[in-house]
Amino acid sequence: MVAPLPNAKGPATPDIDSLSSLAPVTLIIGGARSGKSKHGEALIENCRAGGGAKPLYIATAEAGDEEMAARILKHQRRRGVRWETLEEPIEIARALEVHGRPDRAILVDCLTLWLSNLMGKGRDIAAETARLLEALDDLESPVVLIANEVGLGIVPENALAREFRDRAGELNQAMAERAERVVFIAAGIAMTIKDAAPTGAAMGLRAIGGGGGA
Repeated sequence: MVAPLPNAKGPATPDIDSLSSLAPVTLIIGGARSGKSKHGEALIENCRAGGGAKPLYIATAEAGDEEMAARILKHQRRRGVRWETLEEPIEIARALEVHGRPDRAILVDCLTLWLSNLMGKGRDIAAETARLLEALDDLESPVVLIANEVGLGIVPENALAREFRDRAGELNQAMAERAERVVFIAAGIAMTIKDAAPTGAAMGLRAIGGGGGA
């Protein structure tokens, strides 16, 4: 009997899922403080990886003030040493290209802050979105993307806020179209609103060693 591989939680256990149980691309979307990050982390931590590989957390947030610094610290403490963390506010497509590999999963948290960073730098949003989509197409790792749903509230009163809301909506649509699985989070409750992911058997070529992830 083949011993189960370890997962992000630590010792190997026989009842955890394989990486192939994750969709190639999962988008988790919801409002502020809805539990998006926690759910994304749990999806990955409940999967085993080869060779004791830790999952990779790509953080797009920058600690611009004390409140944001406190949020970042809270997330870091929750993940602990189970994860590797890469802080990348802009070049997440490049980060995926460099760090993607078949034996671990990647979480990107979050696309909405990434968009804000791009707008602040005056980057071409359409070109950056296309570059990210291309990186996702070529990625060997299963990836979980986190994004905020910002279009359910009132219409912002200033032009910049309206532009940001519109850009965020367009980005979310593009990622949702690309993702095999889309999960909406409300009050900590996960609702799958799209599931076109292949079965674990169908994903065998992308699983560890190319031989399936059962």
